[in-house]
Amino acid sequence: MKLALATNNKHKISEIRSILGDSFDELLSLEDLGINVDVEETGATLAENALIKAREITQLTGMPSLADDTGLMVDALEGAPGVYSARYAGKAHNDKANRDLLLKNLAEAKDRSAHFGTVIAVCYPDGKYLLAEGRVDGIIGYEEKGEGGFGYDCLFYSPELGKTLAEATAEEKNSVSHRGRALRAMLQKLQYQSE
Repeated sequence: MKLALATNNKHKISEIRSILGDSFDELLSLEDLGINVDVEETGATLAENALIKAREITQLTGMPSLADDTGLMVDALEGAPGVYSARYAGKAHNDKANRDLLLKNLAEAKDRSAHFGTVIAVCYPDGKYLLAEGRVDGIIGYEEKGEGGFGYDCLFYSPELGKTLAEATAEEKNSVSHRGRALRAMLQKLQYQSE
């Protein structure tokens, strides 16, 4: 099966291709498909946003599409930034500004526990869809550490790895990450469906 990846984020595309490997005939990015669209995420939940994106790309391409929505939920901030993680500091999707605002908002917080959540949606041209979720728990650090990853990875300390996601290798990160867990859960659903 060919699958369209409903994202323009090169980091996400790389992670998805690395995790899904050769489970599909082709994993086609929007760039591969000649589509230049930034689907507006108007949902109130990660699942709603993932479905909005996957449905839109399925309509544009006529092929099955995979989309994800990911959020960082910080306990001391009552779950913020949540669905607004990518645009926490404004619509510009500026990772550094988002991290700076997060650190500012946590300046007085003693509890720095947090988790990343991802919901993956796969939509089909006939309107059917599948959803899968993944989660990784961690702690927000006081300063950025590590050169890898993207987004909030350099602030997110993973007790499972004993380092931030940005200090981990791609393989280490994918083994525990929210997106990795959601993608593996989706693969199981897809394999079950095809049996």
